[in-house]
Amino acid sequence: MPNAFRVAPGGSLSGRLRVPGDKSISHRSVMLGAIADGVTRVTGFLEGADAISTMNVFRALGVRIDGPEQGRVTVHGVGLDGLRGAHAPLDCGNAGTAMRLLMGLLAGQRFGSTLVGDESLSRRPMRRVAEPLARMGARIETSDGTPPVRIHPVAHLTGIDYAMPVASAQVKSALLLAGLYARGETTVSEPAPTRDHTERMLAGFGVQVRREAMRVSLRGGQRLRAADIDVPADISSAAFFLVAASIAPGSDLVLEHVGINPTRTGVLEILRLMGADIEVVGAREVGGEPVADLRVKAAPLRGIEVPPALVPLAIDEFPALFVAAACARGRTVVTGAEELRVKESDRIAVMAQGLQAVGVPAQPTPDGMVIEGMGEQAAPFAGGRVESHGDHRIAMSFAIAALRARAPILIRDTANVATSFPGFPRLAARAGLGIAEVDG
Repeated sequence: MPNAFRVAPGGSLSGRLRVPGDKSISHRSVMLGAIADGVTRVTGFLEGADAISTMNVFRALGVRIDGPEQGRVTVHGVGLDGLRGAHAPLDCGNAGTAMRLLMGLLAGQRFGSTLVGDESLSRRPMRRVAEPLARMGARIETSDGTPPVRIHPVAHLTGIDYAMPVASAQVKSALLLAGLYARGETTVSEPAPTRDHTERMLAGFGVQVRREAMRVSLRGGQRLRAADIDVPADISSAAFFLVAASIAPGSDLVLEHVGINPTRTGVLEILRLMGADIEVVGAREVGGEPVADLRVKAAPLRGIEVPPALVPLAIDEFPALFVAAACARGRTVVTGAEELRVKESDRIAVMAQGLQAVGVPAQPTPDGMVIEGMGEQAAPFAGGRVESHGDHRIAMSFAIAALRARAPILIRDTANVATSFPGFPRLAARAGLGIAEVDG
């Protein structure tokens, strides 16, 4: 199978696109539907490898799941205590979200489980989830802090009041899911706002969730009622096209039905601070999640110091934002983004190496990057070969960089793009990107 992208230089983007469904919401729709009473019907489900891994895990735990078929999934819930132990390790593939949230959901079960993943996931840190779960009474073993993760059965968990040292939606969500199986109340405090899909969806399934400023609480033992879920288009996937249309002269693109949850819109705010021309059209609420169409036109960008408060709200979008910074006029400084070092790759190091490989002055720092934008140049990227290190967001970011390149860009190791954005080359080509899948 082709394992590289070759992207021709130049071009502009136009038309109307709908990018795939939100990965975070797709994961959670299966998880909560599985432990709910009744049948949950999902539309707009992301048919990517990560979300499919979550479905297969719950099938192994005894849950009947129909689909996906054109984004439709039906989950036949087994109730809060209806999961059954699997006969083999549960394979999360490349899905870090799935593994971390499963650690919480499985910590209070009366059966043991082993969670495994692919080579990339097997290097990612799990101790920051395991340690607070242990305070609740969970028995979890890791391999020096990384997968495989072994979860031993316990009689019960006990709710805790936990202040997260680092803002993380995955840690927060894992503790709230464990809290469903705990005695008493579980409270999580966060140092900065993070995505709140878990809290919103729990409430949609009938769970009483209390949110006060930077604290969220729930009491254990509450049963979930099945719900219908319409998954909006993923703003993290839309981000590549938001940046692409901003940097490519003559572009005018509409992205349809994009989730604009306020805990996820940091990418919009950062791009607007840089001078991007983005219009929110037809804002509405679907299934408890705000959505809208986004119209983006090409605009001259300027370098900025990214406000620290926006960093957690755009953590997955920084690879694309680094490309925007390279096309901006002046210096862009990102700090407080050390979370990027423990994603599918070390995104600070890998993006810096890639930018340097195509001629952009980029200086990595322990918690971010300094990029000297080359906005006055018609084509700031020299072209050449970039190693994505199997990271889907790195691969797609350098694909859109070719819009402002002087020569083709070859991006290697792109198979994992399917984990979050199946069909990316086809959709990007339809919008106007000169992209082809080739042997790497």
